[in-house]
Amino acid sequence: MSGAPRDPLDHRLLDGFQRDFPLEPRPYARLAEEVGCSEDEVIARLAALKEQGAVSRVGAVIAPQRAGWSTLAAMKVPPAHLEEVAAVVSSYPEVNHNYEREHELNLWFVVAAPTPAAVAAVLRDIVYRTSLEVIDLPLTEAYRLDLGFRLS
Repeated sequence: MSGAPRDPLDHRLLDGFQRDFPLEPRPYARLAEEVGCSEDEVIARLAALKEQGAVSRVGAVIAPQRAGWSTLAAMKVPPAHLEEVAAVVSSYPEVNHNYEREHELNLWFVVAAPTPAAVAAVLRDIVYRTSLEVIDLPLTEAYRLDLGFRLS
């Protein structure tokens, strides 16, 4: 893993809080109390771990379709227009990420909005703005993968 933490305090932060992150007004103060440092140090360390690539994000994982609605979508984009189309897709606040894949369907993205109708409206607008088909791949069955693992 690139940027893997080597410091014992970083290990304690990551091992202890991959699950059950404190849900309270000052969660970083709680983490600091439990690992024996200051709140500012916890915040700085997590930011550094993110910058190093050891942590992709710190945040809640919400079960699909429990808070709003989302869908996975894919497009077949001519390679010469991929950056241009990706920029259009990324311009929507409802799109939380998009990425290129080595496949006939070479641009994939997730749209999240308050309702299924709002998600559909974004997809329709992307079709309108790009003149390309968008394939909607809604979740039909959820699987929970626990990706947490101990570092030490």
